[in-house]
Amino acid sequence: MVHAILGNIKHPSDVKNLDGAGLETLCGEIRKVLIDTVASTGGHLASNLGIVELTLALYKVFDAP
Repeated sequence: MVHAILGNIKHPSDVKNLDGAGLETLCGEIRKVLIDTVASTGGHLASNLGIVELTLALYKVFDAP
């Protein structure tokens, strides 16, 4: 599966350069990867889905290493 934005994220600054629509798309792409991975390997899903926006917000606002 091709991920239009996720496949191009190589550094935290790539997240900083995204606009609101790009961030929303990226969240969806990350969720899709999480769901596909958990569906094939098993495990817990809810906590992973809940942290997607929080993690991207931290990278967007702060200067992550």
